[in-house]
Amino acid sequence: MKKDVRILLVGEPRVGKTSLIMSLVSEEFPEEVPPRAEEITIPADVTPERVPTHIVDYSEAEQSDEQLHHEISQANVICIVYAVNNKHSIDKVTSRWIPLINERTDKDSRLPLILVGNKSDLVEYSSMETILPIMNQYTEIETCVECSAKNLKNISELFYYAQKAVLHPTGPLYCPEEKEMKPACIKALTRIFKISDQDNDGTLNDAELNFFQRICFNTPLAPQALEDVKNVVRKNLSDGVADSGLTLKGFLFLHTLFIQRGRHETTWTVLRRFGYDDDLELTPEYLFPLLKIPPDCTTELNHHAYLFLQSIFDKHDLDRDCALSPDELKDLFKVFPYMPWGPDVNNTVCTNERGWITYQGFLSQWTLTTYLDVQRCLEYLGYLGYSILTEQESQASAITVTRDKKIDLQKKQTQRNVFRCNVIGMKGCGKSGVLQALLGRNLMRQKHIRDEHKSYYAINTVYVYGQEKYLLLHDISESEFLTEAEIICDAVCLVYDVSNPKSFEYCARIFKQHFMDSRIPCLIVAAKSDLHEVRQEYSISPSDFCRKHKMPPPQAFTCNTADVPSKDIFVKLTTMAMYPHARLRCLCACNRCTFCICQSFLNSDLLQSVKNKLFTAVLTRLRAQVAEWGATLLADDEGSIVHQVHAVSSVEDSIFMESSHGPLFLEARHVTQADLKSSTFWLRASFGATVFAVLGFAMYKALLKQR
Repeated sequence: MKKDVRILLVGEPRVGKTSLIMSLVSEEFPEEVPPRAEEITIPADVTPERVPTHIVDYSEAEQSDEQLHHEISQANVICIVYAVNNKHSIDKVTSRWIPLINERTDKDSRLPLILVGNKSDLVEYSSMETILPIMNQYTEIETCVECSAKNLKNISELFYYAQKAVLHPTGPLYCPEEKEMKPACIKALTRIFKISDQDNDGTLNDAELNFFQRICFNTPLAPQALEDVKNVVRKNLSDGVADSGLTLKGFLFLHTLFIQRGRHETTWTVLRRFGYDDDLELTPEYLFPLLKIPPDCTTELNHHAYLFLQSIFDKHDLDRDCALSPDELKDLFKVFPYMPWGPDVNNTVCTNERGWITYQGFLSQWTLTTYLDVQRCLEYLGYLGYSILTEQESQASAITVTRDKKIDLQKKQTQRNVFRCNVIGMKGCGKSGVLQALLGRNLMRQKHIRDEHKSYYAINTVYVYGQEKYLLLHDISESEFLTEAEIICDAVCLVYDVSNPKSFEYCARIFKQHFMDSRIPCLIVAAKSDLHEVRQEYSISPSDFCRKHKMPPPQAFTCNTADVPSKDIFVKLTTMAMYPHARLRCLCACNRCTFCICQSFLNSDLLQSVKNKLFTAVLTRLRAQVAEWGATLLADDEGSIVHQVHAVSSVEDSIFMESSHGPLFLEARHVTQADLKSSTFWLRASFGATVFAVLGFAMYKALLKQR
């Protein structure tokens, strides 16, 4: 909506232009009228639309043609004033003023005009019969108002209609000649209907209508009012209501009715709530809300955004097969001005056997867009009506900006859920196979991919120590030197072909040029391991190269399998991206070996809970010990031991009762109260726990060193 409105009054001399302005301001007819009134500014708080309004007078006697042309170019709406008792002034409306104004304005953006018949107090008849043909001839004329500056008749209404013509113009919405809404308006309202139809059944039920009413006008409709609206549609349109719900035709009919009855501000309120401007285009402020992203930070979708996308997927997955067919996907994107996803998306994310994007693939593609181009993601969410349906200020509330990666490295932990891995290697070494294997496609399925539909990205979920993370693979084209953008990533996958003797040399050279002194973890993958391995033409073997640079050994990989290719390397890459500070580490992430079991146990909520409770118990005991130090010195030794055992046993009971999820805790619950009171038992238990902890730590370090 415009920030202010500028109204210009023009017309023949002595028709009462200045009198109209002065009567509005003083609320009485002036005894003496100057040749021209000074510019009047009406504050926003006294106007119906809460917008500052500037009223400008024109005097032919005091102003030149150049000044008139300047005022026309500055105006938002022009009131052409005539005297109802002066036929000459009426004739001048079409012979002089309308042509003059149209010459100074663009044909595609005509200024709205208001015809003002002043001095209605001097005649007993109306001039509307003469004016109506003029209104039909010129579509830029919004309305005609007969008024009287002397009797103050319709003075406030005149300027209200002028303001309304600017803030709620009829031109973009309605075609008077054809008596129907314009295509752009129909397109915008159709998008609004589809967004509001949250169950995608083709009608707006009572709940959806109430939600629509509340978000647009901040008040719900009473049940009787809802029924009255539907009854009006039923009387005028046979297919306007179906199954007690308002159809698209009924929705469009209602807005046509509003416009025809002069209530087009109702339609404009709806359009502006859904992000449209005066040209019925979505505003940049709506599509691209402000979002600050500091350097070395990434963008991810938050939990609320994933819930919204899940509801969008469920809304359009009509056959409930957890995949979107081409028709379902096309229906989903009908609220977009263009088709945002091309055929390459099917080779970027997971699909089912028929090549349809699955639920996981749908979320993965949105995750990819958010990571690579967050502005485009904001735009897409705007088309889907995210801020409206979730009742948020903007789409920016759907985005999480991660913290600086330097902080992650300092704290040796990350809060990120999306990790980027650049896949580097010579052309033909098998990089595409690595990307497609992440999506679960073997070599046979990859052969059906057309060259023009290939993608340089692949994204899918990977589980690391029970946590779901997104791994984003980017195929970097072969070149002598990598650009700065191609170096930025969380992990690097250097791929060489075991059957090509010249393949490894490129990986070694790129590693030495860009990654040898960086903190980005690297993994070398020996692709096409099903083929005969040849000696690489390099000074040292790939295994020795990895050992020399303290890297994990080369990982054998092939996608020439009968079933889904192994995902071991993807788990390893994600693990390396999550823990880049750990130089010596287990890379299997199998959840079966000693390292993985220990890692999972150390990260478990159970252990953290027990640690917190033990820490609290120790602090409590120390405070009590200090407070009772004097009394303890006087007490009997045996009595003191029994007292301490009672206190500790009560704490241990609470810990074991609240955290009894494993066999150790189950056994502890069966320890009798008599044993807990025995000082000998506690000595044995303490000694055994100490020995167990020392041996366990020694074995853990030995395993790490061996790996």
